[in-house]
Amino acid sequence: MKMFTRHVAKQLSAYLHGELSKEKARRTGEHLLRCERCRREYDDIKLGAQLAERLPLAQAPAEMWSEIESLLDAQSRERVYESPARRFDLSRRWYLVAAASAALVFIIIFGARLFRNVEPTPKNEIAQHEPTQRGESSSREKTMRASWEVESLAGKIRVGGETLSGTGRLAVGDSLETENASRAKIKVANIGEVELEPNSRVRLIETTQIEHRLALDRGTMRAKINAPPRLFFVNTPSAEAIDLGCAYTLEVDDTGRSFLHVTAGWVMLARDGREAYVPIGAMCETRPSTGPGTPYFDDAPRRLRESLSRFDFEYGGDDALQEVLRYARPRDSFTLWHLLQRVNEVERNFVLDRMIALVGLPEGVTRDGVLNLDPQMLELWKDELDTVWF
Repeated sequence: MKMFTRHVAKQLSAYLHGELSKEKARRTGEHLLRCERCRREYDDIKLGAQLAERLPLAQAPAEMWSEIESLLDAQSRERVYESPARRFDLSRRWYLVAAASAALVFIIIFGARLFRNVEPTPKNEIAQHEPTQRGESSSREKTMRASWEVESLAGKIRVGGETLSGTGRLAVGDSLETENASRAKIKVANIGEVELEPNSRVRLIETTQIEHRLALDRGTMRAKINAPPRLFFVNTPSAEAIDLGCAYTLEVDDTGRSFLHVTAGWVMLARDGREAYVPIGAMCETRPSTGPGTPYFDDAPRRLRESLSRFDFEYGGDDALQEVLRYARPRDSFTLWHLLQRVNEVERNFVLDRMIALVGLPEGVTRDGVLNLDPQMLELWKDELDTVWF
């Protein structure tokens, strides 16, 4: 599971548009998981593509094409003498066309970066203000809107405010709800499926070629996704789950607290700049007041898990941290690696000492570099630790 140590900027456009081979797409996606710099560039390219999709199509003036055809026709003939004024006029026209094209490219790039720097309203909050009861919408209208196929696996479900006992469509903006004894299956475009357990509610936020997004308001969903990373997203009240080609279970309780368990691949949890990378066999809790906690493997010692919860969410402080360090195994250096970036400078020394005692420092990684949270050293150490974790 070694990752790229080189950046992948040249491949990001092809990756976004599904033009890479399956193996290159997988490796690029895994690199994006680890590399913040490439992830920022990828987000810029993605925003540019989204802005380009929204540009209205306009037909060029007929006289413009006439001039272009005349110029091409003139070039195909035997060259004749042209006055300097005429050559200047033609060059000026081509210059104007080139300048206009360059201006359009600039606008798209500038717009993407401007849009990126504007703090958006979270999509799960936006959707809360959208109408979810669409009892008056006809089946024909729902089919015309972007939608996913849904199926009742047990009992009756409600889709867009209408009761359903067989198959139907979940349109963008609509919700799907299960009752005490009902379950449902959602076909996520052509990249996978989600099963919804009893007493659950999801909303379809967006489905495009470059992004598919659900919101899980409450209950339990089981996702199986076979697609390039960063294509399928799930909003919860406490974090955003970013699929990296995997299978996982995600639960949300009545307080908005969520719990993730990954059974294949990787998932990233993110909120307000706080991130957690959760691989196969690992778990992570998130809370509305905090965001993602520190992930841990599902076979981690019970005392470690309890102390980690106190440290993350209950102000357990140094006592809880020392308990985590005491019960950590070599494999739990995965959890300690995350903690390095979440503790203060004094605590970071304790965490680093314990990691060195458990797994040692690899070649190219220095104590000072880790204590200063050097991104390249942290990434290198994480790559080297793959063999320990898995």
